[in-house]
Amino acid sequence: MSSEKQAEEAIVSSLNETMEHEEEDQGDNSIFSVKSLLWHGGSVYDAWFSCASNQVAQVLLTLPYSFSQMGMLSGIILQVFYGVLGSWTAYLISVLYIEYRTRKEKENVSFKNHVIQWFEVLDGLLGPYWKAIGLAFNCTFLLFGSVIQLIACASNIYYINDKLDKRTWTYIFGACCATTVFIPSFHNYRIWSFLGLGMTTYTAWYLTIAALVHGQVEGVTHQGPTKLVLYFTGATNILYTFGGHAVTVEIMHAMWKPQKFKYIYLLATLYVFTLTIPSASAVYWAFGDQLLNHSNAFSLLPHSAWRDAAVILMLIHQFITFGFACTPLYFVWEKVVGMHDTKSICLRAVSRLPVVIPIWFLAIIFPFFGPINSAVGSLLVSFTVYIIPALAHMLTYKSASARKNAAEKLPCFLPSWTAIYAVNTAIVIWVFVVGFGLGGWASMTNFIKQVDTFGLFAKCYQCPPSPSSKHH
Repeated sequence: MSSEKQAEEAIVSSLNETMEHEEEDQGDNSIFSVKSLLWHGGSVYDAWFSCASNQVAQVLLTLPYSFSQMGMLSGIILQVFYGVLGSWTAYLISVLYIEYRTRKEKENVSFKNHVIQWFEVLDGLLGPYWKAIGLAFNCTFLLFGSVIQLIACASNIYYINDKLDKRTWTYIFGACCATTVFIPSFHNYRIWSFLGLGMTTYTAWYLTIAALVHGQVEGVTHQGPTKLVLYFTGATNILYTFGGHAVTVEIMHAMWKPQKFKYIYLLATLYVFTLTIPSASAVYWAFGDQLLNHSNAFSLLPHSAWRDAAVILMLIHQFITFGFACTPLYFVWEKVVGMHDTKSICLRAVSRLPVVIPIWFLAIIFPFFGPINSAVGSLLVSFTVYIIPALAHMLTYKSASARKNAAEKLPCFLPSWTAIYAVNTAIVIWVFVVGFGLGGWASMTNFIKQVDTFGLFAKCYQCPPSPSSKHH
């Protein structure tokens, strides 16, 4: 047994060396350069910033809307519940990545100039059918995740400049976000992740302080939850909030020592709690049931320089998050067209452009900021980042030999395979029944209502009637 452990340690060590050599290949002389400092990250801290920055972006503005649908107590409890659940499945994904990479290292497979993705992990551990399932769910989720960021950009900028309708702003920001094709990989998000988290932190505390300073509106009511359909719509938006780890494998692969990732997502989630819970609670306390018809928290807060600053910072952060969601799609497309190993950034950028077009188009068709989060959460996030990782982990280690030779030891807080299988089974059942079943029914009912009320290609979703903007 000790010789097996020594072999595993040697494999993990070679994994580290491989990652370090990949870094060195980028240019030995740039280690202490400004370019390396700002552009080329792969540390534990980079991974933490990436996870925390990517986990909460525009959804910060829709959580008060969710609280109005389900009540404050349920909103807080479910944030903590799904935050812990999401951290566990992110841990499972990290374990499966290490297992896959370890097995490939035994076969002397090199990943130089190749980014490992979740569907490849599933393929290597469970076969082509799981690869197809993972690829379908992951790509569809990331596609709509990018769509949501684009919709959010248009929704937010409207509160600074309403001379253009939201659809026109979507055209403009679609073109701006297309520039993310020039960012090669998650290594290169170092400065962006740092800035993005700072921007989100400012916005969260602006929402909290502004709501408390504003105080409760006259006649405020807090009746939620009043309908099951609203309750489960809000719940799936929270499920979506803490299901941002569809890019976990890509973030891990960008690390110099990916086996250190295991608890990073949990630590990121704990920080995110300090942003989401106070801001959503304060805004819901101030405006109550008015939020049922205002899915963007900015729409109820009075105009001020502080609000304009928050809007601008969120716009920049949504650009960053768009890149986070789109980059794995870029990788998949590069592999399809045979450009993934190309070293030229410009050639890769040109090959990536077709990925942006359907995102742009879908954002114009479904501009329903808020309701679309819940629909994506129930139909895609529930499988992509909760059910599939839990099932994949159970199937990968179903045999005694697989458990005995596992590349990663069991976690100290759950040192029993029986307990791990029990937890994973409970997650699969809960998310399938509550997240996908009830959440899918509620979110699609609400989504269809938005289509019936505003129509597809809505020119200005939830805009107040005014002479300068036509309300549909």
